Amino acid sequence: MVKPTVLIKHREATAHDAGALADLHPVLRRVYLNRGVAQPEQLDRTLKNLPGFEHLSGIAEAVKIIKRAIKAQKKILIVADFDADGATSCAVAIRGLKMLGATNVDFVVPDRFKFGYGLTPEIVDVALELKPDLIITVDNGISSVDGVAYAIKKGCQVVVTDHHLPPQQLPIADAIVNPQLLQDEFPSKALAGVGVIFYVLLALRASLNEDGSFDNRAKPNLANLLDIVALGTVADVVPMDETNRKLVHQGILRIQSHQCVPGIEALLRIAKRDPDQVVSSDLGFAIAPRLNAAGRLDDMSLGIQCLLTDNASEAQEIAEQLDLLNIERRSIEEDMKKDAFKILDSLKIQDSGQEQWGICLFDEHWHQGVIGILASRIKEKCNRPVIAFAKAGQGEIKGSARSISGLHIRDTLDDIASQHPGLLKKFGGHAMAAGMSFAEKDFDFFTEVFNQAVKKRLNAQIPENVFLVDGEIEETEINLDLAMRLRQAGPWGQHFPEPQFVGKFKVRNARILSQKHVKLELATFKANRKLDAIYFNVENPDAIIGLAEVMIVYQLDVNTYLGRSSAQLMVKHVI
Repeated sequence: MVKPTVLIKHREATAHDAGALADLHPVLRRVYLNRGVAQPEQLDRTLKNLPGFEHLSGIAEAVKIIKRAIKAQKKILIVADFDADGATSCAVAIRGLKMLGATNVDFVVPDRFKFGYGLTPEIVDVALELKPDLIITVDNGISSVDGVAYAIKKGCQVVVTDHHLPPQQLPIADAIVNPQLLQDEFPSKALAGVGVIFYVLLALRASLNEDGSFDNRAKPNLANLLDIVALGTVADVVPMDETNRKLVHQGILRIQSHQCVPGIEALLRIAKRDPDQVVSSDLGFAIAPRLNAAGRLDDMSLGIQCLLTDNASEAQEIAEQLDLLNIERRSIEEDMKKDAFKILDSLKIQDSGQEQWGICLFDEHWHQGVIGILASRIKEKCNRPVIAFAKAGQGEIKGSARSISGLHIRDTLDDIASQHPGLLKKFGGHAMAAGMSFAEKDFDFFTEVFNQAVKKRLNAQIPENVFLVDGEIEETEINLDLAMRLRQAGPWGQHFPEPQFVGKFKVRNARILSQKHVKLELATFKANRKLDAIYFNVENPDAIIGLAEVMIVYQLDVNTYLGRSSAQLMVKHVI
């Protein structure tokens, strides 16, 4: 399989420089203009200008139902998804409902290997053992037509809170809150599942306040939940629009000031991250994988419990268990990657007649809980949309898809479902990630159908592997001060990416670490200033050793060691 060509393109300003950001460092001003930010109010990260909850369709009815359940002390059951967004959504729902007066709240999270995703009839049967009066789904439910109908038939009310794209047929729930609904007027369509349930709690608190429920006690401060909201939002890689940046920033402030749940602090300690210096990338790359490991290999209830406990010792113990699961997950992933690369080597995408537009990979021994990560890794290598499959039992396989910029993967699956009715048993997701299941015997047919569907969506244009950069930085400006400014200027994330720069440097020294990382000592050309750099997970580290100079794409970051901080270049690509 050929390696995709890498292109370096300079970002162009998508906002007009009217001078409103003149007080900012010129590099930071350029970065913001490249992301469509030209006014100071666009950089407001306080909560005072959050969009109002009243714009979410269905929220008034959801609040009525939940409020009646709280006042009647009915049993409320949260049905969560088994990823980090689902776990954080569940923790926020339970903590928030208890803050607002609920006394009988519990949760169920499906075992992905037994029940699959969402509120299925099978998970409803499990839920019914807990005798709920009201089921609230978090980060799932919008596709659970059969499960919702079954729960209501069994005498439960159902409120669906979700952020995934709705199917053509919606479940007939008692209330649905989802900013993705066609007629919904909420300005941010980028809320994660945890953001949706947080908004439901905001509306519920306002309604309870109007009823006088807080006349004799302090009104709960739901902002105390924002550390968990921030974690779930970053972990689900949703677009970091203005609303999500506010929620994440405020959550990070709480973590930095040690006003977060013990579970988050424990996970940061396990990952050797300093809570005082935490940024959004720490949530995404240090905490989220450990939390997700529970749902991938075992039971996400463990991850949820980590976020629910107020006991620091218990949180530390659970965090250690999650860390061990994550180590096991990484080992499984490495073995699966070796298998996948062997399959990739057999694919030919060089000849135009055999172009591989979308990649489908399947091995009967692959672990169902790790295929999503595998698909992501292969996508990064090949710059193609990738679906990795594993056996699901009863003659079916499950796939986890990861897409590339410019291809909406869920809509691509919808194209296939429309053209080939009955092929897909289930599917759902959003622009960059999706899941599906179908009969194992149809794998070869689906592979061809998917390939053609992707080709059509891409208009037969081979996707470019592009590194978008924010230009060069003057030698004198590559320093700790600018690194600190950039680090604090986020939160960065999907559709609001961390700044990347390009530059040419002399190589004073280079050495390989752990057989896959390269530690570099660089120098500028004009002033011969020394700069430290690190290049993680290099495909061919030996190729860098011995180079006299390099042109690199990099991020400017802060390296703290033994209490001392310095600027460090995080190499993303050697040109």
